[in-house]
Amino acid sequence: MNIIEEIKQIKKNTVEIATEEDLAGKLEKSRAENRPLRIKYGADPSAPDIHLGHTVPLRKLRQLQELGHQVIFLIGDFTARIGDPSGVSKTRPVLSEEEIRQNSMTYQEQVFKILDRNSTEMVYNSAWCENLFLKDVIKLASCYTVARMLERDDFTLRYSRKDPIGLHEFLYPLVQAYDSVHLKADVELGGTDQKFNFLLAREIQRDFGQEPQVVILMPLLEGTDGKKKMSKSLDNYIGVNESPSQMYGKLMSVPDEILSRYYSLLLGEELAPGYDPYESKKLLAEKITSTYHGQEDARKSAEEFKKVFAQKGMPEDIPEVWFEKNGKIWLVDLILKARFAKTKNDARRIIASGGVKLDDEVIADGEADLNLADGMVLKVGKRRFAKIRIKGGC
Repeated sequence: MNIIEEIKQIKKNTVEIATEEDLAGKLEKSRAENRPLRIKYGADPSAPDIHLGHTVPLRKLRQLQELGHQVIFLIGDFTARIGDPSGVSKTRPVLSEEEIRQNSMTYQEQVFKILDRNSTEMVYNSAWCENLFLKDVIKLASCYTVARMLERDDFTLRYSRKDPIGLHEFLYPLVQAYDSVHLKADVELGGTDQKFNFLLAREIQRDFGQEPQVVILMPLLEGTDGKKKMSKSLDNYIGVNESPSQMYGKLMSVPDEILSRYYSLLLGEELAPGYDPYESKKLLAEKITSTYHGQEDARKSAEEFKKVFAQKGMPEDIPEVWFEKNGKIWLVDLILKARFAKTKNDARRIIASGGVKLDDEVIADGEADLNLADGMVLKVGKRRFAKIRIKGGC
């Protein structure tokens, strides 16, 4: 394959490459030196699960591996203590070291469902960032100005509203840039929300006497609401580690208007003209569920979906919620215990929408106290079920 054809493959489904000319030069040098390009991808372990939105850049990384290049998967266990300010309207809460450690472990388990382990180097930026002296941090900070930092859209907005911006937040893109210096990254790949950070890294690499990295920006996948980017905090995500039936059901709920994006970004396929949305969703759900759980689980999930939604039945495998004894419970607390809502306000909103049933009876009173019995089934929304179990109940 010649370099023009390789760049054409790399460009597919990307938003921007800065710059294609630099990429061509790096590919030529890579071939001349018989050395794979070092492709940096960073992930802060701010949450334990990887969702399908994360798989968009991961699929591109796998393609780059198949083209013969080396992926450096960087877990930002150090930068996670600062908190990435990209695309946020207020200072992110700082994670504890234990949260970061646990989330990092789950990342390793999940990314190799897509990446080739043999062509992946897993690194943690605490390995070099924790050894920086204050003089090193001052030198790094001197490479960029406050005025340039305030050019970031999120910082500009917060500054104009007089919202607080912590000085440590200015350090985040600088430390991320230093990661590229330490790793001698040839390419950095990520979502469009990282553009400022990636371009800053090019400048910092120049300041350290390195050839600047090429930046490859990937599109952000919309969540199941069809509007905002997929995110756990927005509860519009489809997790890679979710059960097959949950994954299948959520994919079947994707709005018709973004179906073509899911095909393109998650499968690398195009929908045929005049496609049938329902049949296309079934094929999408079967293919993606098979990818992460196998064909047999995908087949069972399809059968369960048909039983639950088309035939108004009930899934065979329902999670259980255990209680010590019979008694009354506030409906809001029941929903929280079943983990169908994160907060009491979320639970009240779900109840008010008419989306809660107990033994197939709609309960719309947010202040209701319920008498529980062993075997009752709680249903929240269209696809979430929980069976009430009482210790000693029959």
